[in-house]
Amino acid sequence: MFNVADVFKSPAKRLDPFNIQKAQTVIDYGSGTGRYIRQASEQVGESGIVYPVDIQPLAIKAAFRQIERHNLKNVKPIQTDGKTISIPSQTADVIFALDMFHMVKDTGSLLKELHRVTKPSGILYLEDGHQPREKTKEKVMKSGCWVITKESKTFVTCKPNAQ
Repeated sequence: MFNVADVFKSPAKRLDPFNIQKAQTVIDYGSGTGRYIRQASEQVGESGIVYPVDIQPLAIKAAFRQIERHNLKNVKPIQTDGKTISIPSQTADVIFALDMFHMVKDTGSLLKELHRVTKPSGILYLEDGHQPREKTKEKVMKSGCWVITKESKTFVTCKPNAQ
């Protein structure tokens, strides 16, 4: 299914709006099949790091397959329990969470944890997924952790709220 979708919009194009730079630390939260891992790895380069994070063990296995297949030395998959991420505080320059936010039951806890691992200058790109934009915005604002700075057709761009 994802491979068919990639024909119409490649993973490279999907990450373009996130302006990922060399030497950055990037978290692909809800990495699923790992379709963005290789591109993110190339964008951050040898001095950067990509953390594919997912709750599903199969997703973590998929990330390891991508690492092996493409010899990705800067990718470190992490399985989460959905509440915490074993990444030090203020580590991430960029977090993108694509097509998963609508499935999260406790969005407040998730947004708080993403805030913890994000640098004060970091950015969160949060895709609406299968929910209305207003619902996404309501959840983000209710968390108190993030300020929405920009909206596109499919995602909101958020900066960490100073706490």
